Amino acid sequence: MPRRPPPLDDFDHRLLALLQRDATATLTALGDAVGLSPSAVQRRISRYRSSGLMRQVAVLDPAALDCTLAAVWVTMERESAQRHTAFRTRMREAPEVQQCYELAGEWDYLVLVATTGVAHCRQVVDRLFLDEGNIRRYDTHLVFDVVKHGLELPTPAIRAGVTP
Repeated sequence: MPRRPPPLDDFDHRLLALLQRDATATLTALGDAVGLSPSAVQRRISRYRSSGLMRQVAVLDPAALDCTLAAVWVTMERESAQRHTAFRTRMREAPEVQQCYELAGEWDYLVLVATTGVAHCRQVVDRLFLDEGNIRRYDTHLVFDVVKHGLELPTPAIRAGVTP
């Protein structure tokens, strides 16, 4: 069963906005920025982690690794809960799939893949979609340039334009 995030107050929203920008900031620096003691900041961060609201990962720069990025728009042939579940499972298991979104409208899914080059991209896309059997159509678009790539989710502090 998914864990429920804790109720969040203004301190939490400001602290989460700061952590999204720099999770390596010290407890003292975070506390000074939001008006809490370092121990209060630590308790809140522990609560975020234990509830599943926050996890820490290293975010690598695809350009530094010379990755080829592609967006793949996918439409399924036949619709059923079982077929959608199978598709989602395959996307979650493919290491090249960085993001996958179920869509409303003409396309069923948008899949973002990262590969080591155009030839590898072709192999991955063929493996994931060509022989799958329930894909009616897919369009692959290579990414020329990343104009904006964000990981920050809008908290009330960010939406209001408040500097945390």
